[in-house]
Amino acid sequence: MNTETQPPSPRERFYRRERRSVPAARAFAREALAAWGVRERADDVVLCVSELATNALLHGVPPGRGFLLRLLPCGDGVRVEVHDSGDGVLAVPQTDVREPGEGGRGLLLVSELADKWGVGERDPGKVVWCEVGVA
Repeated sequence: MNTETQPPSPRERFYRRERRSVPAARAFAREALAAWGVRERADDVVLCVSELATNALLHGVPPGRGFLLRLLPCGDGVRVEVHDSGDGVLAVPQTDVREPGEGGRGLLLVSELADKWGVGERDPGKVVWCEVGVA
C-alpha cells in the first residue's frame, strides 16, 4: 500500500438490500484501492468484498434494511468489513463442498483468499470481516 505521504483514510458506504448493491460494492472497493495505490492482490480484495456483500444480502440483511461496507488500511493490508443487522448465523466453510450449483462457496473463497477472516458481534446483527495483505 502506498503510504508515503499519509496513511489512507478508511472508506465506508451503506447499501440497500437489492441486487445492484453487490456490483456497486465491488466498484466502490476498486475505487478505494486505486486511490490508496493498491495493485497487488486488488482482485482478491474485490472478490472478498463481493462474496461478503452477497452473503449479507442473502443471509444477513432483513427486508427493508441494508448493509455497511467498510474498507480500512491495516498494517500492510486491507481490512474488509460487512456489517448487517440480521440474526443469521454463518456456517463454517467446508472444503469438501461437492454439491452441484453455485451456492455455499462464498465464505470458502474468502477463507482461501484472505490472510484472516472472522465474525464479530453487533447490536443488532454481526460484522463479517477479512484481512488481505497487499504489500
